[in-house]
Amino acid sequence: MKKFKLLLPMLGLIIFLSGCSKWIDRGESITAVGSSALQPLVETVAESFQAENPGKFINVQGGGSGTGLSQVQSGAVNIGNSDLFAEEKSGIDAAALVDHRVAVVGIAPIVNKEVGIKDISLMNLRKLFTGEIENWKELGGNDQPVVILNRASGSGTRSTFEKWVLDGATAVRAQEQDSSGMVRQIVADTPGAISYVAFSYVNKEVAALSIDGVAPTDENVMTNKWTIWSYEHMYTKDQPKQLTKEFLEYMLSDNVQKHIVGELGYIPVSRMQVERDWEGNIVK
Repeated sequence: MKKFKLLLPMLGLIIFLSGCSKWIDRGESITAVGSSALQPLVETVAESFQAENPGKFINVQGGGSGTGLSQVQSGAVNIGNSDLFAEEKSGIDAAALVDHRVAVVGIAPIVNKEVGIKDISLMNLRKLFTGEIENWKELGGNDQPVVILNRASGSGTRSTFEKWVLDGATAVRAQEQDSSGMVRQIVADTPGAISYVAFSYVNKEVAALSIDGVAPTDENVMTNKWTIWSYEHMYTKDQPKQLTKEFLEYMLSDNVQKHIVGELGYIPVSRMQVERDWEGNIVK
């Protein structure tokens, strides 16, 4: 009798796990991993989707664009979120992935509010990140040492920023952070600090710099006057099916694109007046 009683909980656990397996097989739970710049949008849309579709779950994680691309390529996750085209990332077979462009994000240099400048030339911005300018007074700002903060090497935000700002130059070695939110907080708390984040992360705690008199605004991104921007991609391995397809269709729906995307600081792809290919060439 004791053995029978002990077997009952185990039998229940086996039945429960079996049920979970069948539930997952039905496509009721998916995982999206990658870009931290895209993460706030995907999380918000996932919450809205789940509220409208009880019993369906979207697990959203960060980790950077490189992680998103490699994880979706290996089949470990359903969706890989990326600020980069798959073609831009070494080790990724772009032909094996399907690109779903869900938004555009502008990327702005941000500084501690006490550095004393609001506008910078592209050349001087490059010199800051290559270590040629070491004090803000050299740019007419306050007498403070420049403190560089970079995103981690797998970050799509970093790749985009370096592509359009450094133009092949080598960045000075500096502290690195995986999270855009942590980057913003460190810049806000550190005298002389400078870094870069997606527009959606800019708030009153930091100051976003204009470049050569051009402000980091959605309008300037849409016309390519502000060149530091990227598409926000949600990659799948082959064509999406079941819940993955359903969620991506929801993400691209008029309601989400017209309301949630803009409210969170992103730009709907449909509002762009230009189109770029993966090499950065204007094709439209």
